[in-house]
Amino acid sequence: MWNILFFLGALLLLALSGCSGLGPGSVSRDRFDYTAALSDSWKDEMLLNIVKLRYGDAPVFLDVASIITQYQLQGSLSLSGSWYANPTTLPAQVLGGQGTYSERPTITYSPLIGERFARSLMTPVPPSAIISLIQAGYPADLVFRLTVHSVNGLQNRYGGQSRARLADPRFYRLIELLRQQQMSNAIGLRLDKIDQRTASLLIIRGEADEEARVATQEIRHLLGLNPAAKELRVVYGSVAKDDQEIAILSRSILDILVDLASYIEVPAKHVAENRVNQTLPAENHAGKPLVPLLRIHNSPDKPGNAFIAVPYRDHWYWLDDRDINSKRGFSFLMFVFTLVETGDKTPAPVVTIPTG
Repeated sequence: MWNILFFLGALLLLALSGCSGLGPGSVSRDRFDYTAALSDSWKDEMLLNIVKLRYGDAPVFLDVASIITQYQLQGSLSLSGSWYANPTTLPAQVLGGQGTYSERPTITYSPLIGERFARSLMTPVPPSAIISLIQAGYPADLVFRLTVHSVNGLQNRYGGQSRARLADPRFYRLIELLRQQQMSNAIGLRLDKIDQRTASLLIIRGEADEEARVATQEIRHLLGLNPAAKELRVVYGSVAKDDQEIAILSRSILDILVDLASYIEVPAKHVAENRVNQTLPAENHAGKPLVPLLRIHNSPDKPGNAFIAVPYRDHWYWLDDRDINSKRGFSFLMFVFTLVETGDKTPAPVVTIPTG
């Protein structure tokens, strides 16, 4: 009898220890698991939409509006027995137990359509945000190549088939110099109130040394700026109003995705079958091949060393995990996407979770 009671107590303690994984104990596990799942699915969705745009397909985005998980753990244990009057007869004993465990995650998806689609994907990146990204330490050449159509008339490369073009060589020289000045801390930014609105003022300092002074003069010459101007207004547009203004014709997220899609290596048979257009030729600057913003490869089989890989049609499209430049470019794209998310998010539904 005492052995049975001891066994019963041990089972009860085991059940109580199992409950410690629920409630507060589940927060750290669930939070990191869901964070990893959301991050991976978001990257897969972004890459898939870039590939779809390359093939003339429509992009589709789904936001995860809310995640609610309900846990339930139930158990019961029963013990019954009977003893006979005959001491030589062993008692008849019955021991039984049952338990249930359930997890009921409720995940709400919100499609990006209508006004939210137009605001998030078709609104140009504000020029002030572009300058702020440079001021925050993001490479100036990467920021301009990704987010800008033109600066004071100097055209960037664009891969959209409706208006595909190669870049003006002076544009690449400009961003090379801007990166050089950024590294020497010769570029500054200030926000001022002008005519009841906030305007960005770019300050290009060239007094640090002779090299910085020469670079500053060349930047001003390329952009047609006043050599003596201390502060330069940054505005959205394709043409500057005067020689103290920098007009940046910035891209929308949709423009950025279309341009990145043009870098994808597509199967030759898909081009021959007119399923997709030919890839634009690689560009050179200063006699050297220009590194593409993204290298997206394709293969008939799932790659084994991929940072991201998605299937589309009869091929896999992927970024190599050993290509640090492409990984950084893709991560920067994700950040810019969140930066221009100006539309109001759909409110999460009210969910009542029973406690019993």
